[in-house]
Amino acid sequence: MTQKALPVHTPETRSIDPSSTDWREQARHAIRDLAGLERAIRLTDEERRGVERALSGGFPLSITPYYLSLIDPDDPSCPIRRQVVPTAHEGVEVPGDLVDPLGEVEHEVAPELIRRYPDRVLLLATDRCAVYCRFCTRSRMVGDGGGARSLDVLEPAFRYIEENTDLHEVIVSGGDPMVMSTSRLVAIFERLAQIPHIGNVRLATRAPVTIPQRVTDELCEALERAHPSIWVMTHFNHPKEITEASREACARLVDHGFPVMNQTVLLRGVNDDPAVLEQLFRGLVRMRVRPYYLLQADPVRGTGHLRTPLQRGMEILARLQGRLSGIALPKLVVDTPGGRGKVVVGPDVIVDKSGGRTTLRTFRGELVDYLDPPEGR
Repeated sequence: MTQKALPVHTPETRSIDPSSTDWREQARHAIRDLAGLERAIRLTDEERRGVERALSGGFPLSITPYYLSLIDPDDPSCPIRRQVVPTAHEGVEVPGDLVDPLGEVEHEVAPELIRRYPDRVLLLATDRCAVYCRFCTRSRMVGDGGGARSLDVLEPAFRYIEENTDLHEVIVSGGDPMVMSTSRLVAIFERLAQIPHIGNVRLATRAPVTIPQRVTDELCEALERAHPSIWVMTHFNHPKEITEASREACARLVDHGFPVMNQTVLLRGVNDDPAVLEQLFRGLVRMRVRPYYLLQADPVRGTGHLRTPLQRGMEILARLQGRLSGIALPKLVVDTPGGRGKVVVGPDVIVDKSGGRTTLRTFRGELVDYLDPPEGR
């Protein structure tokens, strides 16, 4: 699909070019109202009702000028548009929908700190994002007005981490921590660096995708000084999100020594197609970004129109197996409802197993036997 030039957006965004390199301007001029969105794209009635619902107490709307420039203004099925423009479907609940699909409230061990695994915890540093994705797992709390959490607010979480020496990893998430000021973000990593048993920290962010201007040399250098082992977990869902700006952002992170991993959410009408995902994963590897997870979308209330049957993900992975090398092929993962942890799923490759003989199906559909060694040797 040919990407079309966008018209002037809103009174607030007339002074900013979508390619502006000032991330603060990108954040300041994000589209957050119906009038602004209507100037940018031709909304359907369904989208208009969705926006009105979002603005009247639903999950908030925010789209940066940069990310807005990736949207086809005339095509409601545009894969970028489907991710961020509300629709009336968000008011429809289907069986299995949950407000808190990962049971994070149940697993909160200190304010803003969630523990679902023995060796790691999730620290929620902010409730703000540059862009609010309509399938957000934390739509129950993201954008609720609290903003960046101060070190004082997070201190009980830091104390919990210090007291539990069986923890080895902290995932800093939100919201999107990269929309915080550099000083606030660095202070969190400096505080975590003071805890000897925390070996590494993950920074979960969609900034390279939605506001790549945020990934500056100044930020990367500050993070380098703040903590010796930071892994960046980002979130590309479609090849259209791979742009010159996003490539530069990822290159800057990698060149400063941060490994970058990607978690793609499988979304109906966005990327539930083997050819689309193959193009995405190949593009990520060229950027030195490792495709890590292909996530079954979480059953968040009001997202049934964006979710796919689990079988669809298994079919797609089967198509990609053998077509993509190991470094380009992510794991297909379901984050089980209720916060019971992630489960890796995939094509059923074991056809038969008995007497030390296992019959496997290859990606070409061939059946091959694998023989176990004799016992006692």
